[in-house]
Amino acid sequence: MSVLNALSVSRKPAAAFVVIGLYWGTFAAFVPVIKARLGASDALFGSLLLGTAIGLVTAMFFAPRIDKWLTGRTMQLSSVLVALAFLAPGLASTPTMFFFAMVLAGTASGLTDVIMNARVSELEAQHGKSLMNANHAMFSVAYAIAAIVTGIAREVGLPPIAVFAGMGVLTFALAGMMVTPVAADPDDEATVTGFPWGPILLCGAIVQIAFMSEATVEAWSALHIERTLNGGAAEGALGPATLGIMMAIGRFSGQAVSERLSDYLVIVCAALLSAVGALIVAVAATPIIAYVGFGVLGLGVSVIGPLGLAIVGRLVAPKYRTEAISKAAVIGFSGFFLAPIVMGGVSELFGLRVAFACVAGLLMLLLPLVSVTRRRAPV
Repeated sequence: MSVLNALSVSRKPAAAFVVIGLYWGTFAAFVPVIKARLGASDALFGSLLLGTAIGLVTAMFFAPRIDKWLTGRTMQLSSVLVALAFLAPGLASTPTMFFFAMVLAGTASGLTDVIMNARVSELEAQHGKSLMNANHAMFSVAYAIAAIVTGIAREVGLPPIAVFAGMGVLTFALAGMMVTPVAADPDDEATVTGFPWGPILLCGAIVQIAFMSEATVEAWSALHIERTLNGGAAEGALGPATLGIMMAIGRFSGQAVSERLSDYLVIVCAALLSAVGALIVAVAATPIIAYVGFGVLGLGVSVIGPLGLAIVGRLVAPKYRTEAISKAAVIGFSGFFLAPIVMGGVSELFGLRVAFACVAGLLMLLLPLVSVTRRRAPV
């Protein structure tokens, strides 16, 4: 199935992926502005970002229940909630306000994330084709575009609230196409022996490492360019933008590759490539070299999270699919608990170069994890 066909089949959840990409791309490019406004150190800012993780994980636990209640309108309403929630970090002026603002943003994002991934997994089951990478690529495209637009907005002096509000206009326009029928769960209790914790835990760990690595670049790349490498505001915004562009390329390419190669082999190769990218960022002497590193890292890490979620969606019974994806996503996004604290603390003590070197080491943990998953997950 071509990328265009995949996006045509899954155009409704793809619109939700675009919405999430728009807001996190905007946020990533505004990190230096928001951090300066709060007067927060690296360690404090990293701790404040825990609000995002708390919101994400809380929403993901409740997402299956909310989805059963709202049915086909869950994705639409949660996307609107994202647009409203991100006004809060745009207005926050104190560390406490910012923390609770990120809880709101994380809650809305977490709910949307589970539902849109579950809808893609349902469509994969219906059509017997891989769709996850194409949809995650739309997140990356939107993320990169939003980061570039935000960099321009920063150069002309627009405040965060103005840009977040502008993204809200686009979100309300896209929300109109997000009403999606929910696939009925077949009565397969006779073939199900218990809740599938094994695949969930293994795939969740794969997603966690991918999202920790991605989150570190999203949150700290602009600051690394501007502070460590003395770049300007527009140059700083190109850090997350480069990540987003290369992640989009990686995911569009991954859509084709995943139909020809084993998912496990793709993850191993991607882990090695992204670790090299993190090391390039760590030793970069100029913004241009750092962009190369962000690009290589983004190209590799782009396919790891989507494939982890796709694998768990295939390994569990249909009746458990939404809940399994929700729990794997909870494990994956718990990386947002760890990444801000660990990377913020490392940066405070040793600098951002060492923090990005730690990302390379983290990615190498995927190699033994994938080996265990390949042997045990199908059992």
